[in-house]
Amino acid sequence: MNLPSSHPLVDGRTTDAPLVRAFRGERPEITPIWFMRQAGRSLPEYREARRGTGMLESCLTPSLASEITLQPVRRHKVDAAIFFSDIVVPLRLAGVDVDIAAGVGPVLGEAVRTPEQVDRLVERELTDEAMAPVLEAVALTVAELGGTPLIGFAGAPFTLAAYMVEGRPSRDHLAARTMMHADPESWARLTTWAADVSGRFLRGQALAGASATQLFDSWAGSLGLADYVTHVAPSSARALTHVADLPVSVVHFGTGTGHLLGAMRDVGADVMGVDYRTPLDEANAVLGGRAPLQGNVDPALLGAPWPVLEAHVRDVVERGRSAPAHVVNLGHGVPPETDPDVLTRVVELVHSL
Repeated sequence: MNLPSSHPLVDGRTTDAPLVRAFRGERPEITPIWFMRQAGRSLPEYREARRGTGMLESCLTPSLASEITLQPVRRHKVDAAIFFSDIVVPLRLAGVDVDIAAGVGPVLGEAVRTPEQVDRLVERELTDEAMAPVLEAVALTVAELGGTPLIGFAGAPFTLAAYMVEGRPSRDHLAARTMMHADPESWARLTTWAADVSGRFLRGQALAGASATQLFDSWAGSLGLADYVTHVAPSSARALTHVADLPVSVVHFGTGTGHLLGAMRDVGADVMGVDYRTPLDEANAVLGGRAPLQGNVDPALLGAPWPVLEAHVRDVVERGRSAPAHVVNLGHGVPPETDPDVLTRVVELVHSL
């Protein structure tokens, strides 16, 4: 299926943007940069915009979600906006009882652990009607961005399933990992459903104007390679089939997933996000020099003295030169206490190299 004629990749607004070119495997004149969680608590204008408004309400209020998405582009002059949403938003839109508790994270009304609970869950569907606030926010944002691309995103099926099985954030995802072995049939049905929810969420954003997409597998690092390949990769691949016919690049990112990089690429990713634990030249060697890379400044160094951070950023850029193309990012999200001026300075440095 072709994108709408008004899409920024079709009418030319973002066709040759540095980020889009890098995701295609080209080397633009400047090295593009954006930050995960760049529209977040580190920005005073974000805190002001969200004052008195819950996280999910913020994500599902089109004008507010759009404004928050645009804030870091205005301030930092980054080369892409990342759509302001949350991994569990598509679950809420599909009718799952989930909320984001302050200081805790996503909390479900009930954990999904039995075949009967999976039966009830898979009857739910993420519809275009339910996604209307998200699609409106994307359209509003794209209209303001001009030549700056918007990246749409969704949580990968394993991460969504892990939240649903655990019922809340977990350090080891023991219940989810137990379920995949103790009841593999229910696990497969759960992750297949999650794959279709994630895939539809990505596709909706792409058709509404996003010039790239990113699949976040926040918790895949808790898995060994064999478990990932057997119990997770098929659902991640299924999620990406929803956008496979669209000329929109897909980035795949996980934390603590250096041992899974090849398998995560093979599910259908165009670009591999690399967290801060794996140097980019090592990641490129693992991937056979065939994938553009995104990453991987250590978020901890954002609070270090500037000479320390500058040396680290220069090292990241230099290691990234080994890959076919490179988009600078963090190896995880922006910490809330980060000085926004430091992020702006990092952008200026990367653009100058």
